[in-house]
Amino acid sequence: MDERFDTVVIGGGQTGLTVGYHLALRDQSFVILDANERVGDSWRKRWDSLRLFTPARYNGLPDWPFPAAPWSFPTRDEMADYLENYAARFDLPVRSGVRVDQLGKQGNRYVLTSADRRIEADNVVVAMSSFQRPRRPAFAAELDPGIVQLHSDDYRNPTQLRSGGVLVVGAGNSGADISLDVADDHRTWLSGRDVGHLPCRIDGVPARLLFRVVFRFLFHRVLTVNTPIGRKLRPRILSRGGPLIRVNPRDIATAGIDRVPRVVGVRDGLPMLADHRVLDVSNVIWCTGLHPEFSWIDLPGFDPEDPWRHCGIIPSQPGLYFVGLLFLYAMSSSMIHGVGRDAERVATLIASRYTGGPALGLPIR
Repeated sequence: MDERFDTVVIGGGQTGLTVGYHLALRDQSFVILDANERVGDSWRKRWDSLRLFTPARYNGLPDWPFPAAPWSFPTRDEMADYLENYAARFDLPVRSGVRVDQLGKQGNRYVLTSADRRIEADNVVVAMSSFQRPRRPAFAAELDPGIVQLHSDDYRNPTQLRSGGVLVVGAGNSGADISLDVADDHRTWLSGRDVGHLPCRIDGVPARLLFRVVFRFLFHRVLTVNTPIGRKLRPRILSRGGPLIRVNPRDIATAGIDRVPRVVGVRDGLPMLADHRVLDVSNVIWCTGLHPEFSWIDLPGFDPEDPWRHCGIIPSQPGLYFVGLLFLYAMSSSMIHGVGRDAERVATLIASRYTGGPALGLPIR
């Protein structure tokens, strides 16, 4: 089956829908392809107890505020349903259940293949975020086969675990949340460096000012590629992530979770810590992040680092754009409240290809 569109957006989560909204505003012809069966499934597949780290007032996409109390924290299912309803509200052309297997080029047009489909496009927007392939250390394969191993991407709830201890590897936001989720029924160890935490509870009144300062000003305006401090901190943020937002060290201690050093290897089939201790656990949950996965992009000269070098616009591949990656332009580039600025810029650039406007260099506000 062969089809042709002016623009194909790959990914139907909050990023792809935001790009679609801005393309529709500019009367562009486009389609959004999403590998999931329903819009919002990328959220429905996360762990059951997940709540967003940001209040509802910061979780709305363009032109439709999130339908909840402004300072409440939506569940994963509420976020998923909001995205599904957003796509319907603005009649965005999402095709679900379509996984792009390869992106190549024939002449001046991009060619996307998906099972028995072949789609040509003048423009392609990769809006799949930076989180694609689970990251685990190579020595994970050496653990005793009787130990249940899950990645945070696969974890749903404690019923997936065996009786016995649980080692959660990675002490960022996902690791902290999941360790609290399992600690009621299992002795739990949380391994990894201290990433820091917010100075107040996110559901308290002082946090409301903090959110305004941090999310709307610091992450959106200060920590960008256009500021000296943003350029200085960008490599560290890309490699190490940010601080704990909901959970703090007191929560972890109160839950009886043991904080331990990082896991460095395996001894006798069991995880070994940096202090040479060996933990006799029945379960390991890897909260060690995910890799960007661009191996399906088959374009001469394309470098997986290009999206970060050029803030999502690839000069060597006219018409190819990336949106939603961590610190693409700003710290907020991968956040729900921050993706709109990058999406608007890309949509404007695409429209300019048909109206004779500037091809590159639009300012980012």
